Amino acid sequence: MENDTIAAIAAGDQDTGIGVIRISGEDAFSTVEKIFRNSRKEKANITAMRSHTIHYGYIVDKNEVIDEVMLLIMKKPHSYTGEDTAEIDCHGGFYVKKRILESLVRSGARPAEPGEFSRRAFLNGKMDLTKAEAVMDIIRSRNDYALQSSLRQLSGSFSEKIKSIRKRILYQTAFIESALDDPEHISLDGYAGKLETAMLEIKGELQELQDTFENGRMIKEGIRTVIVGKPNVGKSSLLNILSGSDRAIVTDMPGTTRDTIEEQIRLGGMLINLVDTAGIRKTENQIEQIGVKKAKQHAEECDLVIYMIDASQPLDTDDKEIIKLLRKQKTIVLLNKTDLEEKVTKQEAEAFIETCREEYRNTREDSEWPVIEVSMLGHQGIQELNETIQTMFFTGKMECSDEIIITNVRHRNALAEAQRSIGLVMDGIRNGMPEDFYSIDLLDAYNTLGTITGETAKEDLIDEIFSKFCTGK
Repeated sequence: MENDTIAAIAAGDQDTGIGVIRISGEDAFSTVEKIFRNSRKEKANITAMRSHTIHYGYIVDKNEVIDEVMLLIMKKPHSYTGEDTAEIDCHGGFYVKKRILESLVRSGARPAEPGEFSRRAFLNGKMDLTKAEAVMDIIRSRNDYALQSSLRQLSGSFSEKIKSIRKRILYQTAFIESALDDPEHISLDGYAGKLETAMLEIKGELQELQDTFENGRMIKEGIRTVIVGKPNVGKSSLLNILSGSDRAIVTDMPGTTRDTIEEQIRLGGMLINLVDTAGIRKTENQIEQIGVKKAKQHAEECDLVIYMIDASQPLDTDDKEIIKLLRKQKTIVLLNKTDLEEKVTKQEAEAFIETCREEYRNTREDSEWPVIEVSMLGHQGIQELNETIQTMFFTGKMECSDEIIITNVRHRNALAEAQRSIGLVMDGIRNGMPEDFYSIDLLDAYNTLGTITGETAKEDLIDEIFSKFCTGK
């Protein structure tokens, strides 16, 4: 199947302005020749056309003109797949695209499987697995940070880092094997200390890559953000303002929100997965109790909490319980309804929160809780909220063009497994194990890292990765 000529609609399965049909394989040009005409009747010699040229013409099937098109020719190996490739730019109606694809199949091509073009690019050495996955991440990017991170990975920065580490591991493995095979000429005296130093450096680099994963996950999937507070403090109004729609019901009656309401928004180039929750308070209402339980659960599992306080009402024991709940989370405090007569000032809110946190021993290194004065009526403070979220998560981290950020769970797991193997090498050194034992764990680390780039990946893993791609890519 890997030698078949394949074809697919590459511009989606809906009506669009322009359609693209991609053909790749050994017989790609001869297949297209059967249906492409320079004029309505004149056949074209596509094989004779120069690579990377575009030609105007018609798609004709059974003497019927299907569409007026532009044909792009890319000869191997200078194409996306590394094979002879043609792309037909046609009008974007789905029926037109479908008719052209059917004509290509009757002419000898077969419909491509999902991700088959990218799989062929991988098999033909045009890209490794990290770059292939970056292609899909670019397609699925939903914010500026995710797009920039995927483009950096596509440029090869991550794969080059992995190849560099593997090369150093392979050097140490080869040295040990050579010394064991030829002890008269290659001595291992004092080698254990040098190997431990090299392993310590590699282990640190693997940890540094893993440490970027949480930021990478938020870049790719969005920041899980939960709005909490007592009933009627303005949580639903905030959700509506940030989402730009009347997503949640807003009334003066406390306890309107009984369940969670979720909305995905873009905020200053970031993706925010926003959850509005039921007001947290002691209540005898069984339905409201379920909503409060859900609110607490979301608050414990999120990346960021937006804790809202009503400035027109005194702080009380319910606020203390909320602060107790948020002991581990990154939190931004919004002091709402500042347009009304204030019963709580910003300074009083800050003092109250600090006292409660000391009492409940809420501690973490980045545990500062900024307090922002807001009013939902005039959207006061919303811009400051946007800027605070950006500063809290990404400012200064995404600007560096050469920084590698891990966004893929598969990559993170492989890095952790390789690091474990390196740790076993270091344990062996400290326990005085024979040198041939080091080689076993060194090779495990080498092969595990190879699954990231695809150099040692098994076929079932490759199948799984490319099955998630779009048809036509």
